[in-house]
Amino acid sequence: MKIEIIAIGDELTSGRILNTTSSFAARNLYEAGYDIYAMNTIGDTPSLIGEALKRALSRVDAVLVTGGLGTTDDDLTNEAVSKALNRPTMPNLEILSNIRTHLDEITASPVSRLEKLAWLPSGAEALNPQSRMAGYQLIHDDKPIFFLPGVPSQMQQLLVEEVLPKLSTWHEDHRLTTHQRTFRIFDLPETEVNRRIATLDLSPDVHIGYYPVFPEVHLSLTVRDKKTNNAKRLFKSSCKAIYTVLGDSIYGCDRDSMQRVVGNLLAENHFTLAVAESCTGGLICRRITNSPGSSAYLLGGVVSYSNSLKTIYLGVTKELLEAHGAVSREVAEEMAVGVRARSGADIGLAVTGIAGPGGGSEEKPVGTVYIAIATSEENWVSKFHFHGDRNQIREIAAQSGLDLIRKYLLQKAQN
Repeated sequence: MKIEIIAIGDELTSGRILNTTSSFAARNLYEAGYDIYAMNTIGDTPSLIGEALKRALSRVDAVLVTGGLGTTDDDLTNEAVSKALNRPTMPNLEILSNIRTHLDEITASPVSRLEKLAWLPSGAEALNPQSRMAGYQLIHDDKPIFFLPGVPSQMQQLLVEEVLPKLSTWHEDHRLTTHQRTFRIFDLPETEVNRRIATLDLSPDVHIGYYPVFPEVHLSLTVRDKKTNNAKRLFKSSCKAIYTVLGDSIYGCDRDSMQRVVGNLLAENHFTLAVAESCTGGLICRRITNSPGSSAYLLGGVVSYSNSLKTIYLGVTKELLEAHGAVSREVAEEMAVGVRARSGADIGLAVTGIAGPGGGSEEKPVGTVYIAIATSEENWVSKFHFHGDRNQIREIAAQSGLDLIRKYLLQKAQN
């Protein structure tokens, strides 16, 4: 079953707002077994809206339209649909009644712009009239057309709760079962990932995509049911092959994040973590605490941006700072040891470096970062030379610190 997605709004075509609704719709429809024929973005111009809709109906089995359903003068989708499909607008009495009941509760005015939401093209069926969200379905030439609001949260809710269930009963035999996984990879460049995957000689029915998402590389694997092959078996064998060539550079799958993976490993091993940050300025702690339940394993952190705070709160001696400088192997190790000792954590993580754009030297150029880990058994320090602007260096330094913790915990579990 082929579906076309049309997003409407001058705010989208002007670039003022990022079009997230189309990507959400495409991902969910594709995973549900539908083919996405095309995705279009057009402005609030009735003639263009009508033209795009009629063109879509001529070439696909269903259409999904987002945006232009609100109460303002530039919300023109209903007007355009009415004219293009020759369906005069009529009041939906259920929606109109709900609007007037709502208005009676908040105002004495007998007329409101909200009533515009009740005027729909003839034959329209509201998706959820009780939800106070604009959205309806039309059947035209025996093809379903779904009109959803452009507000991302509302569109997403109606798509999942209303559109997908309705589509599932429409031409059921046209749906494909989709087996899909996104591998999240860190510490391997896209070219190397590509080279390793190329050695696998995967089946032509296995579709691979590469997506650099700084500082990671995402690799998508998709297999869809066909009469000529066993998609589930092919999917499982392909996943195993990918793990074989990429190993622990794959830190997670699908919607995993590095901080969540590290947090789960800490919780499983009953370890606690404390962090000392200099150039990352608290970024590591912020990322960890984005995950619910992180208080079970993160004790806290120290942002010791100045040398004096490294001495006062982490116990780094002035002599060490003078001898080696704040960005050094020796200071990084002392920071990790100090934050672990003072917090009582099982693991201490420390980061110190030069994020730029200034502050570098020939000996220690911008991008030089030391990351240290301290445990009850041993301490070690890793030196990195990162490239990019200030934010990129800080981001990849934070990711690298978390990744070192991840690899340490994986090794711990194997011993």
